Amino acid sequence: MTTPPFPPVSEADLAVLRSQLGRPARDVVGIAARCVCGNPTVVATAPRLADGTPFPTFYYLSHPAATAAMSGLEATQVMRTLADELSENLDVAEAYRVAHRAYLADRAGFGDVAEIDGISAGGMPTRVKCLHALAAHALAAGPGVNPIGDRALAMSTWSPDRCVCAEPGPGA
Repeated sequence: MTTPPFPPVSEADLAVLRSQLGRPARDVVGIAARCVCGNPTVVATAPRLADGTPFPTFYYLSHPAATAAMSGLEATQVMRTLADELSENLDVAEAYRVAHRAYLADRAGFGDVAEIDGISAGGMPTRVKCLHALAAHALAAGPGVNPIGDRALAMSTWSPDRCVCAEPGPGA
């Protein structure tokens, strides 16, 4: 099992995350995906928070425009459409199971937490429950890893290739 290669999180990253989330980010182990301007888009969070709470959502969507886009999709019937696709297409279902295992492997590199053993995020490996988590995984892992996350991103009004950050990031 390998740990995803996250560079050290900077104070600037933590300040942007605080602004994005409206609160301090908790137990950040890395920035798993960035906007084209360099701002955090997906944060990787420790599987056990400092206060002892198990936290299964290793990849957490932080970018406000991406979060809004996923919320907009969830407000429509798209989750039902994606769930139907998952139940009707054996290839998609198998790829989703593989994505679930990849998610668990990534998180395990930061510690095993018995309370969340086998639990990933977003309803994986059999349901479509949270597009925010699935899109976060797709952005962190790259195209082709999480088919439902990839589909949600493709259906959304937000694109990781176009900056809509209110503040320019460190790479701007």
